[in-house]
Formats: sequence, C-alpha cells, structure tokens
Amino acid sequence: MGFRLEVVTPERQLFSGEVDSVLAPGAEGQLGILPHHAPLMSTLTMGELLARRGEEELSFVIYGGFIQVLPDRVIVLADVGERADEVDAEQAERARQEAEELLKKEPPPELRAEAMMALRKAQLRLRVTHRHRLRRPTEENP
Repeated sequence: MGFRLEVVTPERQLFSGEVDSVLAPGAEGQLGILPHHAPLMSTLTMGELLARRGEEELSFVIYGGFIQVLPDRVIVLADVGERADEVDAEQAERARQEAEELLKKEPPPELRAEAMMALRKAQLRLRVTHRHRLRRPTEENP
C-alpha cells in the first residue's frame, strides 16, 4: 500500500498517481519517503526526483522547489521540471558544449555564474536521460 504523489510546476502537472516510495533532492541531502512517513515540508534543490511504483521507476528532472509530505500523499512543487522521457538529449548535449566553450573563454564573473548554472543543468538532464534509458527495457537492453 503506497501513497499519492503529485509533481507540479507552475506550467503543468508532471505526474499524479500512486507510488510506493520517493527519493527527492532535498536542500540538505536526499529525502527518502516511504508510506507512513512523518509529515514534513522542505525545500528542494536541482536534481533527480525518483518514484517507485512496483517494479516501475518514474524519473523527473527538477530545478528546485518544495516538497510537502502529508499522511496520505506527497506534493512536489517544482520551480521547473520535466519527466525523464521528455528530456531532449541532443539539445542538452548542445547546451553542455556551449556552456563549456563559454567557460573556456574565461568570461566575466556574472557570465561565468550563468554558464556554470547552464552547465550543471545540462549535465543533470544528460545524466537523468542516460539513467532513464538504461533502466527502460528495450529490444537491445531487455
């Protein structure tokens, strides 16, 4: 017996359904949530949000937000987010390359901070996409 998980961004609902567990990127470390977890509210950082439903693993890329754990459900209010299966790996790779090229040119501090954040986001998107593809059964990867 699991609990209801809702993952929403300001633009749309990414997921709503029953899950058995959640692993979230909390501001002070990973938050593991199982049924009957004590109620809590915490901030989230940029990272991968994982949910398990039986043998199925649901993966989301989130860029900060909040998580609220209630007796019967978990609500994730992500600043920005996307499902792993929606990530455009080619676009993320281009963004990674562009950020690395900009950083090689030793930009001014404000542009450097922006490029570093773009690089971190692209690397996260690529890592989650890669892990998602490895977990998902295919003809080549049963």
